Amino acid sequence: MSERATREENVDVVWSGDWVAERLGVALEGDGDLRELLGLALRRNPKRAHLLVSNVLGKHVPQRPSVVYGAGYGLGERVRALLGEEEARRAVVLGYAETATGLGHAVADGLRDAPYLHSTRRPVAGVAQAGGFEEAHSHATSHLLLPEDPELLAQGAEASPLVLVDDEFSTGNTVLNTIRALHELHPRDRYVIVALVDMRSPADRDRLTAFAAEIGARVDLVTRSTGTVTLPDGVLERGQALVAAQEAEQAHGADECVAPIAPIAPITRVDLAWPAGVPDGGRHGFTPAHRAALEAALPGMAERIAGALGGGARQGRVLVLGFEELMYAPLRLGTALEQTLGADAEVRYSTTTRSPVLAVDDPGYAIRTRLVFPAHDTPADGPGDRYAYNVAGADFDAVVAVVDSTADTSELHAPEGLLARLAAHTGQVLLAVVPSYTPTPVSHSQESAVLPEPLRGPDFSSYAPEDVGWLLQDLSDTELEAPTEEREEAIQSGGAHYAESLPVEYQPSAEYQALFSAALETSAARIARAVGTVTETVLAERGPRPVLVSLARAGTPVGVLMRRWAQHRHGLDLPHYAISIVRGRGIDATALRWLAAHHDPADVVFVDGWTGKGAITRELAAAIEEFEASGGPAGFDPEIAVLADPGGCVRTYGTREDFLIPSACLNSTVSGLISRTVLRADLVGPNDFHGGKFYRELAGSDVSVRFLDTIAARFDEVAGQVEDEAKELLAADRAPTWEGWAAVERISEEYGIHDVNLVKPGVGETTRVLLRRVPWKILAKRGAGADLTHIRLLAEQRGVPVEEVDGLPYSCVGLIHPRYTRGATGADGKAVKGA
Repeated sequence: MSERATREENVDVVWSGDWVAERLGVALEGDGDLRELLGLALRRNPKRAHLLVSNVLGKHVPQRPSVVYGAGYGLGERVRALLGEEEARRAVVLGYAETATGLGHAVADGLRDAPYLHSTRRPVAGVAQAGGFEEAHSHATSHLLLPEDPELLAQGAEASPLVLVDDEFSTGNTVLNTIRALHELHPRDRYVIVALVDMRSPADRDRLTAFAAEIGARVDLVTRSTGTVTLPDGVLERGQALVAAQEAEQAHGADECVAPIAPIAPITRVDLAWPAGVPDGGRHGFTPAHRAALEAALPGMAERIAGALGGGARQGRVLVLGFEELMYAPLRLGTALEQTLGADAEVRYSTTTRSPVLAVDDPGYAIRTRLVFPAHDTPADGPGDRYAYNVAGADFDAVVAVVDSTADTSELHAPEGLLARLAAHTGQVLLAVVPSYTPTPVSHSQESAVLPEPLRGPDFSSYAPEDVGWLLQDLSDTELEAPTEEREEAIQSGGAHYAESLPVEYQPSAEYQALFSAALETSAARIARAVGTVTETVLAERGPRPVLVSLARAGTPVGVLMRRWAQHRHGLDLPHYAISIVRGRGIDATALRWLAAHHDPADVVFVDGWTGKGAITRELAAAIEEFEASGGPAGFDPEIAVLADPGGCVRTYGTREDFLIPSACLNSTVSGLISRTVLRADLVGPNDFHGGKFYRELAGSDVSVRFLDTIAARFDEVAGQVEDEAKELLAADRAPTWEGWAAVERISEEYGIHDVNLVKPGVGETTRVLLRRVPWKILAKRGAGADLTHIRLLAEQRGVPVEEVDGLPYSCVGLIHPRYTRGATGADGKAVKGA
């Protein structure tokens, strides 16, 4: 079987469905790459003779892990685009056991922030069922839903799309039955069905339309490929007869028998150092926080596997073999191993299965060989045979068998068990055991946990202790910084979230520091006027004693100045805190609980520096809604008060001009020496505040207090203007226009970026692009003056072009490099020739 090494990449040379098609008259028709995606096999099943065998699922056909993961992740990105960012953030993803557990998990990753649950055939003591359903054509029909959090499928159901993922959408019966059952319990407005292939008949397609109308919900379908299977009359009976004849012929031939086989290859156990608290998969739910912790641990685990491989195996063919429903963990170990070994080795991935399929060693048949071994996880439906397909005879130099601890039994290690079967067909077997996750039912005891206290200067930040209480945990001793280019590549590839690491703090040149000083003196009065105006508006509408809560860190200097204005002009000593909010991850729920325990939530006024396109405005509104829906204290008003609102995104602001706010020019050295906030599952527990660092070592460059004092010194000078402007604003129509969002969408399309997250409008956001991200180009409003001097200097230092533009609603817009990879310079993410 020497041609197997290349068959995955060249499936169109000999279609792996020819053998079945020729003998049974089964026809597979569809769009361009359908035959590359699917082959055909026959199974011992009284309900359906044929089996569609996917070449990118990683179940029956060993495939590159990156190809398998990319197939699911890409579908998830398409669902995210279909739903839109806001709906995608609220979505819940449900995958089907056993075949689609890994696919569903990859789809959830592509959605980026969706929790994931898959059905299971393994009952778990102490975990109550949240539902169940039957799969009519399967060899093992009962599916259980066992979420650790019983509210996972119920929280905010009406506004929360449910995304259901299966490997194929054939009749649609299983998925529609699931939706019907769950809709009766928790009605929703929207469902999305995701599959690698849509193989429905025209009648089944009409049935989906009728079903959506029946339940009164929108039902969308996202698939990679579309086609149909034509089955001649009597195909089931003819298929069963063909299977029986082949099995009789193979009884003493090439098919693997169940007699004990003495191991040939050594079997070595490798300690993965699996991250504590991270589930082995989605059987009981898998959250974005779990994903963040797993992503951080994957490189280290891959290094451990690579270290245990012998020299020959490290440079040969390596199979990472998962176990039945345990598909995602071995898949991600496989993708990490691909990265670790690089071009030195050829890594493949597949999993064992409960499904009995006929093996025929023919290039035109999808299942060439099979290994048979006894079940080794004490299944609820009793002992039985299990299978690994296309492993024997595939010339693997090593096999990494990945099981959960429940399946690490004597049956696994028996002479006729899986490990012995593998050892007879490879040069080395590694056993990697992932700890089976033990659910802890969610209870209100978490709400009564002792909450941490705010951090204050001088122990944390260079601000005076009365200026602000930081609702953060101190991570100053943790190494979190990564080079800007490395972070950008990881963020854009989906491999990391921007809040999981920190950029290296920008150290300004003497020329840039001089620009900051000049800008501060020039704009101090204008900033003081905006501070006074927004504070007076807040006092008039949210008084008499609002609790100021800044969104760290850009909002913190503004919150301190608002507190100083209230004290200077009215003698008020307003409480002021800083809280973390992370785009795509929401607000710090522990910090909100702390605020509710110490203040009336209705008194809380959220404060930020400025608006760009309004992403954080939307993020905060969604986060507060989600917090309350999950049982958090109610009453927080998600409206944000900002110093400047050039994007037209809020009602409460000091000005809508887009001008230079000097605090945007620097990073921690103008924000109390505090870093951006950090949210990483291995550092932030369920009752912890989000993290932050105090850069004590930068004290010599700190201008935080100077910035505050310079502006506060102008309060009396602008008091008359503030009084007039505040009266005008209070009487005016201040409804958000969202002008900025519209402009960003237009710019995103005009410049071929197609991602609004990479378009950063306004002086403040453009400065951040130049300081923290990988900029592509700067759009400057033609005729913009001194407000952009520092922008032009930074752009020159980083070699970024500045393009003069007419009709720009902002003074400038920063464009982050689209599809960034290191060395990329073009809009398509490819290096320009000669660059």
